[in-house]
Amino acid sequence: MVDASRLAALADIEAAVWRELAQAVRDRAHAWRLAVLATADGEGADARTVVLRDLDEAARTLLIYTDPRSPKAQQLDGRPLGTLVVWSPQLAWQLRLRVRLALHTSGLTVSSRWAQLKMTPAAQDYLSPLPPGSALAPAAGPPAPERGSREHFAVLTAEVLAVDWLELHALGHRRARFDADGARWVVP
Repeated sequence: MVDASRLAALADIEAAVWRELAQAVRDRAHAWRLAVLATADGEGADARTVVLRDLDEAARTLLIYTDPRSPKAQQLDGRPLGTLVVWSPQLAWQLRLRVRLALHTSGLTVSSRWAQLKMTPAAQDYLSPLPPGSALAPAAGPPAPERGSREHFAVLTAEVLAVDWLELHALGHRRARFDADGARWVVP
C-alpha cells in the first residue's frame, strides 16, 4: 500500500523541512516554534526549551534570544556545538538539528531585535538584574526590572550542520539525513 501524501524524494523532504522551519518562526502556534536545545556542560548534557525567533535559509541559520548570563550561553565557551530537537504531531516528523552555536551581544542583529522586543512583555526575560537561575530569598518576589537596559539581551545563532529527519507513519517509519556528505536514507 502506498500513501500518495508522503513525500518520496529526499530533495522534496529537505525543502519541506526548511519550509516548516520558516513557518515555525512566523507562526506562534507551529509545533516547531519551541525546540529543545541540548548543549554540554562540564558534567554532561544540558537541555532546555528555546523559542525559534528567525531563520536564514540561505545561511542555514536559526536565531534564538537569550540572556548572555544564562548557562546555555556560558556553555558555548570551548563547546559551541549543540542539538536542537523538534516534534510535530501533525506531520509526525521529528527533527534533530546538529548546530554550531555563536553568541552575539552587540551589533545590528542584536540592536534591531531588541528594538522590536523592548516594549513587549517578552522583554521582561532580559531585564532582571539577576542571572537566570539565581536563587531568590524565600519571601522575595522577582527582582525589579532594569527598564531600557539591553545588556542582558543576546542573540544565539545556530548554524545547522546536519538535519536528521524521522517520520513516524503507520505504513512504516522513514528516516533521512542531510549534511555535508549529502542527502541519504538511513535506518529508522
